[in-house]
Amino acid sequence: MNNRRQSNNRNSQGGNNRGRGANNGSSSSRPNGGKGKPSFGAKKTEGSKPSFGGGSRTEGGKPSFGGNKPSYGGGRPTGEGKSFGPKKSFSKPGEKPFVKRLKAAPVDDGTIRLNKYVANAGIASRREADELIKTGIVTVNGEVITEMGYKVQEGDEVRFDGKKISSQKNVYFLLNKPKGFISTAKDEKNRQTVMDLMSTATTARIFPVGRLDRQTTGVLLFTNDGYLTKKLTHPSHDIKKIYHVTLDKKLTANDMADIKKGVRLIPEGIAVVDTISYIENRPKNEIGLEIHIGWNRVVRRIFEKLGYKVEALDRVSFAGLTKKTIGRGEYRALTELEVNFLKMM
Repeated sequence: MNNRRQSNNRNSQGGNNRGRGANNGSSSSRPNGGKGKPSFGAKKTEGSKPSFGGGSRTEGGKPSFGGNKPSYGGGRPTGEGKSFGPKKSFSKPGEKPFVKRLKAAPVDDGTIRLNKYVANAGIASRREADELIKTGIVTVNGEVITEMGYKVQEGDEVRFDGKKISSQKNVYFLLNKPKGFISTAKDEKNRQTVMDLMSTATTARIFPVGRLDRQTTGVLLFTNDGYLTKKLTHPSHDIKKIYHVTLDKKLTANDMADIKKGVRLIPEGIAVVDTISYIENRPKNEIGLEIHIGWNRVVRRIFEKLGYKVEALDRVSFAGLTKKTIGRGEYRALTELEVNFLKMM
């Protein structure tokens, strides 16, 4: 009986102690031993749910509010989370990584494909040459060749439509011709020729396309492309040429009207001028003239027929090519675009 009373006393004392502890402590005190719910804003305790306020992170670097969601911008995946980092290699396990290998340079055996041979002769592009070869118009050493990929040996004679052709690479130059030079390869009187101006341009054997007389200046084309030369100089192609003409006196309106109608020259006939006009902001004795006929000294003869003397004659354009950026007596190589343009005319 006495024992039970002593036990009750101890229990009541313990209750009183707990009550005093509750009164002395704060209501925000953390639970013991990880039991109970975590306080908001405190660190996450082991085994509890993540807190939503603090900036601290749990072990492993995951955010306290992220759980098992993927991390963005991290490296490789960790735990159960996914990663959006570096790409994986596409090589299969055990395979060596792909390494690009350089192709060996082709061996030059001295031969040349027939379509390239025809193209180098200036007749057509390689693709067009293939079509021409199929028609049987090309012969090698007297034998018709229609085989694609046929190779021409050094010393073979190649003919296109019965005419012998050469595979020498074609070159194209534009000269701004000065006065005092003759437009021929050689001169019997040993006078200066345009070839003297082009002596350092190339080792290929080039020739002027058309002619300018000794006192005429301006655009003059040079090439070893015989096919293009014939095309640009044949009257049927109507290649346009523009001249800047300076006369000894003003050109009257009546005479300009007569030139537009056409001036008869002997022995050729009527010289047709495509366009003629005064040059803007210049005196009336300076004339711009466009013409396609290629008669000898035709521009000078037109004005002389009407009583004018040509004091200066400058060709500023030929087949769309101009002498811009080229000083007098200087030359430049044509661009690939310019060459293609000429071949399409």
